[in-house]
Amino acid sequence: MATIEEALEIERLERDIFRGASTKTQLPRTFGGQVAGQALVSAVRTVEPNYQVHSLHGYFLRPGNPQERTVYLVERIRDGRSFCTRRVTGVQNGEAIFTMSASFHVGDEGPEHQDEMPKVPPPHELPDARTSMSPERLWAMREWEHWDIRTIPQEQVARKSGLAAQQQVWFRYRHPLPDDPLFHVCTLAYMSDMTLLGSSKVIHPDEPTQNASLDHAMWFLRPFRADDWLLYDQASPSAGFGRALTGGRIFNQEGQLVAAVVQEGLIRTLREA
Repeated sequence: MATIEEALEIERLERDIFRGASTKTQLPRTFGGQVAGQALVSAVRTVEPNYQVHSLHGYFLRPGNPQERTVYLVERIRDGRSFCTRRVTGVQNGEAIFTMSASFHVGDEGPEHQDEMPKVPPPHELPDARTSMSPERLWAMREWEHWDIRTIPQEQVARKSGLAAQQQVWFRYRHPLPDDPLFHVCTLAYMSDMTLLGSSKVIHPDEPTQNASLDHAMWFLRPFRADDWLLYDQASPSAGFGRALTGGRIFNQEGQLVAAVVQEGLIRTLREA
């Protein structure tokens, strides 16, 4: 399947108009992480290099056709001395399939603090998914064969009292990536849509549902590399009315909190026929 470089490939058509690559896929609709990642790359291309993206907020409006390329229209909302803001709309066949706002910051000095990283088994103590998954599950994960994803067994999850549903996942890109920090940010935007909604299903494993991302928000807190191990500490505080709220904190192996994610997704009960 597509490498992350291929999945995030963007062609500039006009000053603020871009077109994303259509990549080989087995999915019936465009992977949400690819749409978000391509939209963010488009926004980055309109910002001076001294600005770094610190947050994004996106809505998945319609399912994308993976056989068609998506056009991204970038609006330059504001260019300030410390912050600048972009709005991006992803379009297929004249209809918006995704919209996103992204904010960029030059970086300033200020007080620092962060949550402590959960105490979990290190990734090298967990089996590689390619050797531990059932053939059916392994076939489904071919879409992300360039990612090493290791889910911590539920009995080894570092649990917090009072949380309804938790899931913890180690992940990294299997191959060396370019050194450009913004490329790693866009790569994480792609990856962050993967597995997060699954945290809402860990306590409903046998209930068949229709699943889809509805919206997605990210905050990038510290520098990181997506080709190094990252811990995705996930929780779902609420589910109901066919929707689930999920959130995740992303740590590097040194225990630094590098990103935070919040997403609401569709988990609608499947009806017979």
